[in-house]
Amino acid sequence: MTEIRHIVFDIGRVLIHYDPNLPFSRLIPDAEERKWFFDNVCTHDWNVEQDRGRAWEEAEALLIAEHPDHAENIRGFRRHWHEMVPHAYEDSVEIMEKLIDSGHDVTMLTNFASDTLAEARQRFDFLNRPRGVTISGEIGLIKPDRGIYDHHVATFGLEPAATLFIDDSPKNVEGAKAAGWQSVLFTDAKTLEADLQRLGITV
Repeated sequence: MTEIRHIVFDIGRVLIHYDPNLPFSRLIPDAEERKWFFDNVCTHDWNVEQDRGRAWEEAEALLIAEHPDHAENIRGFRRHWHEMVPHAYEDSVEIMEKLIDSGHDVTMLTNFASDTLAEARQRFDFLNRPRGVTISGEIGLIKPDRGIYDHHVATFGLEPAATLFIDDSPKNVEGAKAAGWQSVLFTDAKTLEADLQRLGITV
């Protein structure tokens, strides 16, 4: 196995917490009604298109045309986005910062809307420490599509076989492997530390 020279972090649910239920448990208190809303209105597939670069105004207009009775909650998804990311995972951040401080080449690759990531980077300064970031919303590609991994390699001059990707999604981990990268599934910081040690990377 090729020695790892580049380490790439996902952001959401790896470095910062993300949970749309946090504001919506207040906006739609009934659990079944809230589940219906996420299953049928502000769905995962709808939100992914903002990660691909669709403007929030367009996204909201499309849903409001289909679900006019839910207009306020549809607008509430972006309006209350800051509540969905309440805190960082300090232990994961510590690992990333130690890797940077010890001279490792660290970048980030994320499915994120460009405006919300800009907001996150203002709130969480550690997101500005890696050498750079590929943001799906800025390039119109999303994980696990092969193109986004190839784009990241080209942008930052990485060797795929010498690159380790850390992501909380099994599909994204497999996507990285299909692009010739090494990759581990993030579950928690303790497991990540063990994975890094197994791969010869001391934190």
